[in-house]
Amino acid sequence: MRLLVTGATGFLGRELLLRAGEQAIDLVPAYHSKALPGGVQLDVRRRDQVRDVIRSVRPDGIIHTAYLQDDWATTALGAVNVALAADGARLVFVSTDAVFGPRKTAYREHEAPCPVTPYGAAKAAAETAIHAMIPDAVIARTSLIIGSDGHSEEEQRVRRLAAGEPGAFYTGNIRCPVHVTDLASALLELLTSDHTGITHVAGPEALSRLELGQLIAIRDGLNPDALPSIPGEPSDVQLDSHRTQSLLKTRIRPASEFLAA
Repeated sequence: MRLLVTGATGFLGRELLLRAGEQAIDLVPAYHSKALPGGVQLDVRRRDQVRDVIRSVRPDGIIHTAYLQDDWATTALGAVNVALAADGARLVFVSTDAVFGPRKTAYREHEAPCPVTPYGAAKAAAETAIHAMIPDAVIARTSLIIGSDGHSEEEQRVRRLAAGEPGAFYTGNIRCPVHVTDLASALLELLTSDHTGITHVAGPEALSRLELGQLIAIRDGLNPDALPSIPGEPSDVQLDSHRTQSLLKTRIRPASEFLAA
């Protein structure tokens, strides 16, 4: 399989390159500004460039991870441009739990988006367009992505706040963290499977941002009690990933397991 990965210099994109390389996939990384060996420059906001790059690469599959949280053109229109140019390639679109608003019970795959942020609205718009254009595409919603080497945004934030920088973790912000390796492996598995439509690829354990930060701090030898916290606005957004997990060989681990010291 010839695979095009957009956003290949991002946290998830880099992990996908590593895991795909282990599977001897013919890999073409797409980057926006920071060049990668064997890669192609791609600005997903430019429909003509997206079309030309995909025609040149002729991928069998595309995993679309590229986004810019505060930019509708990149996050929403960029995903649409990729879908329009896919030309029969198997498409896996990485979406987010931000397509939903807060509630006490977990969201399942069949539930319609109800975003409360511009980023969530952009991802929801992309989901809707992709599903309409390519019903056989996979839309993979995920949650906070954590790593093992401290490079994720959440891990870096723990280190900054533990060092005394301004800020705090919200105790009312609940998510279902996932390890980047588990997520990348699951996306590659979905790419080569017969599964279509909405999938939820998030961790099976719901944690507050403070609880997650404390687990990261313990793993990294920091004092978890030194992390500042405030209640903040209630924001409980959980993804029920049981159905998707039943389709996968990849096991999505809970954060308390993959962050164990």
